[in-house]
Amino acid sequence: MATRVIIVRHGQSVYNTQQIIQGRCDESVLTETGLAEANKVGATLSKLEFDAVYCSPLQRAKQTAEVICSYLPYSVELQLADNLMEIDLPLWEKLRKSDVVEKFPEDYRRWKDRPHEFHMVVPTTEGSREHFPVLALHQQAQQFWQEILPRHQGKTILIVAHNGINRCLISTAIGIPPARYHSIRQSNCCINVLNFTGSWGEQVQLESLNQTSHLGYALPTLRAGQKGLRLLLVRHGETEWNRASRFQGQIDIPLNENGRQQGAKAAEFLKEVPIDFAVSSTMQRPKETAEIILQPHSNVPLELQDALKEISHGLWEGKLEAEINEEYADLLLRWKEAPETVQMPEGENLQQVWERAVACWDEMVKSAVDPSTELKTGLVVAHDAINKVILCYILGLGSESFWGIKQGNGAVSVIDYPKGGDKLPILQAMNITTHLSGGVLDQTAAGAL
Repeated sequence: MATRVIIVRHGQSVYNTQQIIQGRCDESVLTETGLAEANKVGATLSKLEFDAVYCSPLQRAKQTAEVICSYLPYSVELQLADNLMEIDLPLWEKLRKSDVVEKFPEDYRRWKDRPHEFHMVVPTTEGSREHFPVLALHQQAQQFWQEILPRHQGKTILIVAHNGINRCLISTAIGIPPARYHSIRQSNCCINVLNFTGSWGEQVQLESLNQTSHLGYALPTLRAGQKGLRLLLVRHGETEWNRASRFQGQIDIPLNENGRQQGAKAAEFLKEVPIDFAVSSTMQRPKETAEIILQPHSNVPLELQDALKEISHGLWEGKLEAEINEEYADLLLRWKEAPETVQMPEGENLQQVWERAVACWDEMVKSAVDPSTELKTGLVVAHDAINKVILCYILGLGSESFWGIKQGNGAVSVIDYPKGGDKLPILQAMNITTHLSGGVLDQTAAGAL
């Protein structure tokens, strides 16, 4: 039975509003907005039952956790954990970001571009020590998982912490390298969901990242004056074969009625978002989903890309898992445990899917991104395997991490390229399904690929 982990960032703090670097400084408290955010996330999480609640001892996180716990309809002990403290930036704490940029330009550039190499020489009573903040935080996050997971196997736990440590908790869980520290976003009082299939070192799934709908805005807010490119990556709506868990692959199955309703809900969810261009797989189910989403954007043409077609399952297509298991038991088991090693009989392997999907994605980014102009937003609608491969690529993961990414029918993910196509993108949000069910957890059928 999976261990579900809900991770929340603290509400807006005084230092957040003043653009002051907080780190482990414990002077900053929640603003009125931060308290309101904590109340909203508390009300949202009150529908879930938690076996345990852990939080950072720093007061901005502790305040947030206390508000959340006040909404839970049962008593649960709030446990403080030092391994949930924020990233340690001793030479920058309590400085404004603008002052750090001015006083430490080379260090700040390295912090943004190569965070895994960024270090500080910190004075000690014995002289000085070399401190690598991001690498140390990754190690801290891993230690937290190793200590906590054995205590709550098969349960649901809540973690309330900070921007940096949350990134590292997620990264160490699914294998995102320290070099991608800045590649995932954590908004104040956002919600993330991780599913651990067993103990530490076994398969982990990132179900969703940076949910913000409960705060009143569908997608993570844009930075002031943000330019470049934003891509909305959507999985197609449900088909009858998804519902039955029948492998469809490149058999051109249309949406069912629920799938069309999911498309309509995604259209409502995104109707206020300016869309400049749209791309879809050539297959019926994503094409129809894209057309429904674009109804409020009638002036946007839909471009079809054959390279975004679903993985070819070959001889598995049209079969239920039980039917495949009768003839291909060993291969099916390998598909579940080591998908990167599987060649589908008379079909594709993940490397082939990776090459065509990533090439198409990169070309799309290259042709659309322009960091010197106003923000451009594109809609991309494709399939489970295609979306998973693209998201792995964005996060610096390999195809062996394929099952670590969840993509529900009608789910929305948000990828930004604020500094051009040659710079690392930022995964702003992933697998958002709140517009479909209204809840924190992904309730879509998902089904076979």
